[in-house]
Amino acid sequence: MTRADAFLTLAETPYDVLVVGGGITGAGVARDAAMRGLRTALVERDDFGSGTSSRSSRLIHGGVRYLEHGYFHLVFEASRERRTLLRIAPHLVRPLRFTWPVYQGARVAGWKLGAGLLLYDALALWRNVARHRRLAVTDVLKREPRLESRGLTGGAAYYDAATDDSRLTLANALAAESAGATVLNHTELRSITRDAAGRATGARVRDALTGAEIAVTATVIVNATGPWGDTVRQLADGDAQATVRGSKGVHLAVPAKRIGNRGAVTLLSAIDGRVMFVLPAGAHTIVGTTESEATVGPDEVRASVSDVAYLLESVNAAFPGAALAPADVVSAWAGIRPLIASGRAEDASSASREHEIVRGPSGLLTVSGGKLTTYRAMAAEVVDTVEVALGRPASPSDTDRVELPGAGRLTAIAALAASEPGLAQLLVAPLPYRAADLVYAVRYEHAHTLSDLLMRRTHVAFETRDGGGATADRAAAVVAPLLGWDAAASRAAVDAYAADARRVFAIDGAVSH
Repeated sequence: MTRADAFLTLAETPYDVLVVGGGITGAGVARDAAMRGLRTALVERDDFGSGTSSRSSRLIHGGVRYLEHGYFHLVFEASRERRTLLRIAPHLVRPLRFTWPVYQGARVAGWKLGAGLLLYDALALWRNVARHRRLAVTDVLKREPRLESRGLTGGAAYYDAATDDSRLTLANALAAESAGATVLNHTELRSITRDAAGRATGARVRDALTGAEIAVTATVIVNATGPWGDTVRQLADGDAQATVRGSKGVHLAVPAKRIGNRGAVTLLSAIDGRVMFVLPAGAHTIVGTTESEATVGPDEVRASVSDVAYLLESVNAAFPGAALAPADVVSAWAGIRPLIASGRAEDASSASREHEIVRGPSGLLTVSGGKLTTYRAMAAEVVDTVEVALGRPASPSDTDRVELPGAGRLTAIAALAASEPGLAQLLVAPLPYRAADLVYAVRYEHAHTLSDLLMRRTHVAFETRDGGGATADRAAAVVAPLLGWDAAASRAAVDAYAADARRVFAIDGAVSH
């Protein structure tokens, strides 16, 4: 179905459910609803996963640090969902072994870590990739020889999993489409339509690419917009009460050889004892994350100079040979975790990661909270609620048994590259992305802008010091024939990308050169 056909379908079909928001939660809801046979539409203002869902730690994890706050139910659920995702998306979710060093006087002593990881394994019903192991000092340094050795008393090894957050989100959107849903990115919600009784009956949406505006009819509307959730609630119900508490998280990418970590490492920051991660990411290492109250909206959130300084000081204390300075940062990005306001704690780091589903006066269903790992379980609960609102008999969710799409993607891209020599060329050496990746994304993955291509279908923007700016012209030349861009449109696309890259990757407070 072409984009024009999808818009025509969106305007002409009476839907059972309209999902607003194409992050991991909304895409998961659309997939579940479509698989249960509901007439489903999904609209996203920007691109699938363009908000928080593409700015995470890229982990599928049980939440070992939540144990000390007593969130045992969440750890149990997250451990189950980690196991499920390893089964239904092995091409997107892979096991990842962590080393956790313990130092003299640390906030989490060795005995406490051992007890916590034993509980972690138990809450996973002893069915994690492997059980944790206690490590002697020599074992820790054998695994991670560049760790600080002074004061090291031992440690532990345990397992979680890693993912590509953008691609996991996209896979759910594509799965929803394959199950019959109408799926559109770059489609902005303009207003909620209501009947005489004030009940939401649909919405008006605008195609951000063409400016066309249409009306959509839906019996139930699901607000899955995460940090933007209160804005949508205001449209539907005029309710100004905050239900979403924004928590800002920042990550850095630095050259892997500078830190020299051999695998994933869990650390306690030498500054404040906060749990943080050092994660392998190809030629780079990801360091994160911070946690603080968000003081700006999700469209403006960025890393600050102080965020960068905190992460660099923390990682340098653990890996003193790294001696990282701000100039070593390849990229820095921030996202806002949409925590539930009703779960307010003294600080964001101890706030609950559980979720809640609220039905407003108009019937709008808003889902808030949760985490990347538990998106599928959240989605199933949302669709259960949708079925109640529709007056339909309850039906089972099969999303934990059906594999997510995309397992053959790399093979298809390789074949595409082989079919036309120009498509085999690297976009920017030594990164692995080729022109064929972009062509495939436009043809099969709803990519319409350079940000779609360089930030989410590939990670060029995260893995280059200029946020992909120097690659934008080349990328535009590759996809212009597919997207119908002439010279003026290509230049506009490159300029728009430059602005978007600054919005996402600029560091607040940094001196520009």
